[in-house]
Amino acid sequence: MEIEQQVLPAVKKIKDFEKLLDSSTTYIIILDSRLGLLKKLVKVGHKASKKVFVHVDLIQGLRADEYGMEFLGQEVKPDGIISTRSQAIIQAKKYNLCTVQRLFLIDSQAINHHMKLIQKTKPDYVEVLPGILPGMITEIKDRLGVPVIAGGLIRTHEEIEDAIGAGASAVSTSRAALWPS
Repeated sequence: MEIEQQVLPAVKKIKDFEKLLDSSTTYIIILDSRLGLLKKLVKVGHKASKKVFVHVDLIQGLRADEYGMEFLGQEVKPDGIISTRSQAIIQAKKYNLCTVQRLFLIDSQAINHHMKLIQKTKPDYVEVLPGILPGMITEIKDRLGVPVIAGGLIRTHEEIEDAIGAGASAVSTSRAALWPS
C-alpha cells in the first residue's frame, strides 16, 4: 500500500477520531484505545472511507503477538499496523496488513541493531522517531531502501517540510493543528 498523504493524523482521543471522519484526511492512526472499542472504530473509519492504522503496542488489552495479530487480521481488519516489535510485523504480514515498524533513534548501536531487524522483517514502511532529524531520515531511507515516515516531536509545518524534504514519504503527528482539514 502506498501512502499518498504527507501528514498522517495520529489520534489518542475518540473525540479527535470522530472529528477526522468528516475531514479530508484519507488516513487515521489510532494510537491509544482499548481492545473492546477497536473493531467498532475501524468499522466506522472504513464506513467514512478512511484507511485506519492501529498502533498495536499501545492498544490496551491487545498483545502484539501471533494471536493478537490473528485477531486483528481476521476480526478487526484495519488497513495497517504500527509496532516496534518485529514479530508483530511478521505476523501482520500474514493477514495482508500494511506494516510500519517504528525505529527509535537512541544511539548508533540501537540504530544498527534495528537496521538488521528491519532487513529481516521487511516492513512496508519504517517510522523514524524523533522525526525532526532530517539527516537521519535520509540515511535510514538510503540504507534500508524502505519508505520512511517521520514521527515524534513534530510541532510545526516547517518541521514537516524538513522531514519531507529529507525523503520522508509522510509525517505522523498527534498535533491536531497540523492535520489536514
